[in-house]
Amino acid sequence: MSRTAKHDLIVGGAITLGVLLGYVFSSAWFLLSGLIGVALIQSAFTGFCPVYYAMDQLEKKEGA
Repeated sequence: MSRTAKHDLIVGGAITLGVLLGYVFSSAWFLLSGLIGVALIQSAFTGFCPVYYAMDQLEKKEGA
């Protein structure tokens, strides 16, 4: 699985989870999807993505 596919799986899953939790339990869970959206927008401008950063850190740990 490519890095982009892993990124899309993680982000898509987190957004879907936030929407489902918001629908079933509390509307406060919609903030999760909103925050992910804000992170995606800032990533377009800055080039920094928390998901890629976390994946890089995990790869360094596994390689060490």
